[in-house]
Amino acid sequence: MVAFNLPANSRIGQGQTFPAPAGAKRTREFRIYRWNPDDGKNPRMDSYNIDLDACGPMVLDALIKIKNEIDPTLTFRRSCREGICGSCAMNIDGGNTLACLKPIEEVKAEVRITPLPHMPVVKDLVPDLSQVYAQLRSIEPWLQADSPAPPDGERLQSKEERAKLDGLWECILCFCCSTSCPSYWWNGDRYLGPAVLLQAYRWIADSRDERTGERLDALEDPFKLYRCHTIMNCTDSCPKGLNPAKAIAEIKKLIVERQV
Repeated sequence: MVAFNLPANSRIGQGQTFPAPAGAKRTREFRIYRWNPDDGKNPRMDSYNIDLDACGPMVLDALIKIKNEIDPTLTFRRSCREGICGSCAMNIDGGNTLACLKPIEEVKAEVRITPLPHMPVVKDLVPDLSQVYAQLRSIEPWLQADSPAPPDGERLQSKEERAKLDGLWECILCFCCSTSCPSYWWNGDRYLGPAVLLQAYRWIADSRDERTGERLDALEDPFKLYRCHTIMNCTDSCPKGLNPAKAIAEIKKLIVERQV
């Protein structure tokens, strides 16, 4: 009989518990994934009991409070606190989202926080994004045109041409979508994933770009594009309300149309 067991060093144990401050009347428990690559220990879940009356409304507010006032060893990424930079992407209450946009009150029980799933972990809540950024570079996400720009102005678009970019340019590369995609979990070394493919379509759809054919040629691959099975986790998880699955479908449609 075959035994399917996780490696011993991947099993998550129970960590420390930090009680709520004395006199706190409205508290919430935050169970947070902790792992330090330097101490040789297994991952653990530490519990922090926070006084909500002395904390901001968002999960990121609680994380900052924990780091500043309770446990300075907690490691996570954050920057803008406005849902613009994508730095604080993590898995909260079982779903990928941005900690700065996730209200604590939306979580009805304990707030369970882990890193973005199926990514190597640098430390605690910080995933290693080297692979997804390498894949982003591979699609050359910048305007490419052979014709010279107008000498007295910018490359112009009509309102209709500009409208085709709505729902694409807003992507903040938080990678909540890619790390929620089972196809990316299984084939992340070859499948580009929803975030990168949405970025690819953003330039394919741009009327000012003159490399549409070359971009489609580069994507016409059994793995880069066609590992998408329209599971729709990407669209469900996007904290900006975008639709990567639609962008992927549009790329497939353009590849078919040029062969007809």
